[in-house]
Amino acid sequence: MTLPRRPARTVLVSTIILTLILPPAAWAKTPVATGSGGAVATISEPASKAALAILNQGGNAVDAAVAAAATLGVTDPFSCGIGGGGFMVIYLAKDKRVITIDHRETAPASFTPTVFQQDGKEMDFDTVVASGMSVGVPGTVRGWHEALDRYGSMSFKQVLAPAIAVASSGFTVNANFSRLVEESRAKFNMFPDTAALYLRNGKAIQPGSTLRNPGMAKAYRELAAGGVKVFYEGKIGRAVVDAVNQPRVASGVHVRAGQMTMADLANYEARLRQPVHSTYRGYDLYGMPLPSSGGIAIAEALNILEGYDLKAMPKDKAEHLYLEASRLAFADRNAYLADPEYVEAPVAGLLSKDYAARRRELINPDQASVQAPAGDPYPFQNDPSVPLRPNANKLLAEGAHTTHLTVSDKDGNIVAYTYTIESWGGSGIVVPGYGFLLNNEMTDFDFSGPAPNVPEAGKRPRSSMSPTLAFKNGKPAFSIGSPGGATIITTVLQTIFNYVDLGMSMPDALNAPRLSERNGPATDVEPGFAGTAQAVALEKRGQHWNKPQEIGAANALVFNPDGTVTAVSEGHRHGAGSALVQKSAH
Repeated sequence: MTLPRRPARTVLVSTIILTLILPPAAWAKTPVATGSGGAVATISEPASKAALAILNQGGNAVDAAVAAAATLGVTDPFSCGIGGGGFMVIYLAKDKRVITIDHRETAPASFTPTVFQQDGKEMDFDTVVASGMSVGVPGTVRGWHEALDRYGSMSFKQVLAPAIAVASSGFTVNANFSRLVEESRAKFNMFPDTAALYLRNGKAIQPGSTLRNPGMAKAYRELAAGGVKVFYEGKIGRAVVDAVNQPRVASGVHVRAGQMTMADLANYEARLRQPVHSTYRGYDLYGMPLPSSGGIAIAEALNILEGYDLKAMPKDKAEHLYLEASRLAFADRNAYLADPEYVEAPVAGLLSKDYAARRRELINPDQASVQAPAGDPYPFQNDPSVPLRPNANKLLAEGAHTTHLTVSDKDGNIVAYTYTIESWGGSGIVVPGYGFLLNNEMTDFDFSGPAPNVPEAGKRPRSSMSPTLAFKNGKPAFSIGSPGGATIITTVLQTIFNYVDLGMSMPDALNAPRLSERNGPATDVEPGFAGTAQAVALEKRGQHWNKPQEIGAANALVFNPDGTVTAVSEGHRHGAGSALVQKSAH
């Protein structure tokens, strides 16, 4: 990639922890901040503080991203942590290139395509979630190690220090945290180690309580002292395997055990992959490649939208086209995409502008389609083989509880990082003695086939995580990402659409009502949307709405023409987010 280097911006650098420099008033939680030097946006104030502290100690964006992620493992433990995996997109300013680190969980060697079937029928989804068999081999620690070892400037000991402090001294539980514990109360009550951490007398920990996690502090201390091998070959790994294969459950509770081995952990590898590159109205976009479907689906939808003069249209018509483009992209995503080491997906065809033009022909600008069929991208790529055309697959349930963070530093390096343990609270299993929840990522596989995304030994389940970096004229323009299961794709897509096509500011683009069309019978919307003028206008074009739910918890950075950076987090979702910059603009 040939990207001219962006001029370095001024920065406040200190070897003293930032909280010793600034008065408490300077830490007032704000979802938008503009300034120079480094910047960070996360959903958690302690996590944003951790990143900024590392930047102020001279760390770079990669160091700060790992520090923020580790702290999110403490303050947002049900959406992320070292019991899961993720995808990191990194822009290296000096090298002028974008790289990605895939540390998605893998299926244990015991897995087969029928692992989630019994007597020829698919097992109950929720039963599989709360079990040892739903747990994939965690990739987070290996991913952090690769990022720090290759592109960071600090050690595990340095970047884990803020998270150790938060886990040891505790943090104040807010209403959102308590509400989300309550939603998983039945699952958490099944596992005594989980209940002891997050429930009080069988009920969710209440807002205003101080929550300490000495087990997680211990896990981080052991990682700081012993490095990556402690997790994949040592004591923590053994505790993970024991928790998967022999889950500790409450009296009278029975859950399915997994079959994970120490060899599964020792053999785990992160993957460095080429990003998905696409263009949209003068922007160069870099996203996550397979096994994440996000980069490809977003690129295809934008390629479809690029054929319309959206700025010249009434807003409701443009939004209708956004929904229909998303519908078509999801039809293809579900039919073709999976782990590239197991499935030869027609990526070049799906990313083709000519293929997008063919898909665009299916859109009626005045009437919603019911359900779009998958297209045929194979003629649009230079492929002498003619693989079998798969059937379109049903829409899968996919956990919506993930987290996204984004960091930049004084030298112009940028990290967009989405990581997860899948469903809210993952499998529900806390590793005894170590205080972190294990993922249920294996439920991201199709439970039956034929389908590209069926379970196989060592395979990574298809993901929707979509950390995205955008450039214009070779310079960083913005970063964006979100949690939300399959709604991640539509959240990132809609935010780009709002920002580029509707001309909204990034805070407005990010806080606008979210509409998530994933080729189902109706579109997911947020509370308060139905009945609005915006909703009524779209209903006249045949759009229908599902039961409302909060969608996503996005974070973004905007690199302004004057050299400043604006960090943007949620203004109201997920209890509002935290955006910080090293040196505030005046």
